Amino acid sequence: MSNGTDTTHFSVLDREGNRVAATLSVNYPFGAAFIAPGTGVLLNDEMDDFSAKPGVPNAYGLVGAEANAIAPGKRPLSSMTPTFIESEHGVAILGTPGGSRIITMVLLAILDASKNHDPASWVALPRFHHQFLPDVIQFEPGALSPAVQQALREQGHVLKPMKSTWGNMQAVYFDYASGKVKAASDPRGGGLASVQ
Repeated sequence: MSNGTDTTHFSVLDREGNRVAATLSVNYPFGAAFIAPGTGVLLNDEMDDFSAKPGVPNAYGLVGAEANAIAPGKRPLSSMTPTFIESEHGVAILGTPGGSRIITMVLLAILDASKNHDPASWVALPRFHHQFLPDVIQFEPGALSPAVQQALREQGHVLKPMKSTWGNMQAVYFDYASGKVKAASDPRGGGLASVQ
């Protein structure tokens, strides 16, 4: 398995029903590129989640606002979305790395889950994303058919095909009726799903 770069997510469910959805990040590869002396701890650079210059796009193209400007005692806006979905049928635990695209990826998985699809489907879905600014629909290779692309363009949407995929979703689902647990790891990433 290859090493990750900057953000990771894990979804865990134990036999007693305890669960964890954890998304952890140092932000960019190697975080702040600084190890605290004597600790071996690599410091993150989550300050980048603030709008350093409101109105100017960050590395993900996300345009920040004055409300997210750096100030003492504030927490920066974050897209990290570790998620539990509970219903009368079961519980799902999921999340993914992916910067500003995380919220969209988790929403796409929730929509797929609402159709009673398997966790393996949630994590492997072709992905598209729109974040308001810039006013562009980004999409992975194969995510939008040529007919859908044409229909979107005819409605005035700007499309940006991406050369690579994104995310590394990890999901677990416990079905109350059957008592069975299913786990899935995104085929795009280096994760591993295990049920024991």
